[in-house]
Formats: sequence, C-alpha cells, structure tokens
Amino acid sequence: MTRSDRDSWDLASSVGATATMVAAARALATRAEPPLIDDPFAEPLVRAVGIDYFVRLLDGDLPDGGEAALPVDPRHVVTNIAVRTRFFDDFFTAAANDGVRQAVILAAGLDTRAYRLPWPDGTVVFELDQPAVVDFKSATLSQLGAQPSAERRTVPVDLREDWPAALRANGFDDAKPTAWIAEGLLLYLPPDAQDRLFDLITALSAPGSRLATEYHPDGGAAMAERSKTMAPHWREQGLDLDLSELVYHGERKAVPDYLAAHDWTISMSSRAELLAGYGLELPDDAASAPMRNTVAITAVR
Repeated sequence: MTRSDRDSWDLASSVGATATMVAAARALATRAEPPLIDDPFAEPLVRAVGIDYFVRLLDGDLPDGGEAALPVDPRHVVTNIAVRTRFFDDFFTAAANDGVRQAVILAAGLDTRAYRLPWPDGTVVFELDQPAVVDFKSATLSQLGAQPSAERRTVPVDLREDWPAALRANGFDDAKPTAWIAEGLLLYLPPDAQDRLFDLITALSAPGSRLATEYHPDGGAAMAERSKTMAPHWREQGLDLDLSELVYHGERKAVPDYLAAHDWTISMSSRAELLAGYGLELPDDAASAPMRNTVAITAVR
C-alpha cells in the first residue's frame, strides 16, 4: 500500500502492521536465553491483533526449509530489534534516574514501556499514535489485567496534525524536562515532516530535556532494499506487506547535525557499538547489513 498525505491505519494494516511485526520480534526476543529485554505484553498483543503470519511465527508454525532459504536470517532480525528496544529502554531508565518525570513516546504503536519499565513515583508517560492504534492497545491491555507502572496518558492524534496542542490538552507541561523517544519512526515521515517533528520537540523541551532516536545516513535505502527481498516470502505465507512502499524516500537532513544546530548536545553509537555493549557482534549477513550504518542518537537540551 503506497503512502498518501492523509492515510490512516490500524495495527493490522499499512504502517500499523510494522508495529505488530516489531512487537512479534520483541516477543521472540523475550523468549531468548538469556533475554536482552523483557516484554511480557508483546506476545498477547500480537495475538490480539491477529495477523496470521505473526501468530504462526510465534507458534513456530511457518514452513522452515532452513534459515538459508530465507533472504535474511530471522534470528538476526530479532536480535537487532532487541538491541534497539534495549537502547530506548535504557534511555528512559537513565532519564528517570536523573529526575526526569515526564516521558513522551511518539508513534507508540504496541510499545508497553509505560507498563513494563520501573518508573519512579510521579512519572507521567504520554503515548501518541493514531486513534485506532491507541484504542486497541488500551482495550487489550485492560482485558489482560495489565496495570501501568507510571501514570499513562494516551494522546490519540496523527503526528501530521497539531499534536503539540493535543499533548498539552492531556496535561503535558513544557516547563518541565521531558524524555522523548522517536523509535522506528523517522523513515515513515516525509523529509520535511522529519524536520518539523524535531522543531516541535525542540520548542516543547525545557532545559534538561532529552531525546533518543535513530539515524540512517543512506535515508533508509538499504532497509527498503532488504524489505523488497522479504516481500515475496511474506506474500507466499499470506502476508501482504512491503515495507519499502511504506517509507518516504528523498534526501533528508542529517539528524545529528540538525539537532546540534538547534542547541541539542549529541552523543551517538553505531549499531555494532550497541551490540558490543551487550556482549554481542553485528552479524555479517543480509539481515544486519542495513543496520551497519545506523546510528543511535541521544540528545540533551
């Protein structure tokens, strides 16, 4: 499904299906021994969405044919998602330990950090996403009996709309330091919308605020190419999903430079450096190739 300026989605379609795919990877990563992350809500959420391919993936019911038969090794995909997840987990934990009590998750999808991280008392976690996504996740977690470990406030809004106004209407205080994450989001925004997102975050960020995101120097071209190689396999198994059609292409401003020019102090780590920090190595294969130049960014205002 090609993107349009006013498209929308739920967790079983378009961009929303990518959130379900990432949650499936988090569920598998949680089963690892030893696990790099612990997301007990990922699997029940994926099952509730009900995309057959991802349910069968969790059940181990997909035709195998050997890992070599697939364009990429799914085990390495899971490891990369686990490392990315852990990076953002650690970012929020560090910010909370330093006294930041306001957190914002942009394009939250099936993110369950408001439930599974050890937030200090008094922390408010804001989750922004499409209304259908927010409503589904909230209802499903309620049915599971899950209780957030922070004060969770959902903001059902499209990031192409006036989301700062919606955020403020839900009690966000731009006079207080905030920890922001934009995880797996930027490539799904047009290049100019990416700049606008950072402009708005900057305007809302009091001194002491922090931001974590990722930067793909090639504009995501390698990831799009990898997605094209996976699409035929997914179609054979009944999943009509081509991630290369969901991202926006075109020249983008370098995220580290853009943030630095807007008075953020930047620190960066390559994917290989993140893996090494957890005692792992970046595999030399097709699944990991798009990650080789990916940079994890932490910025402080």
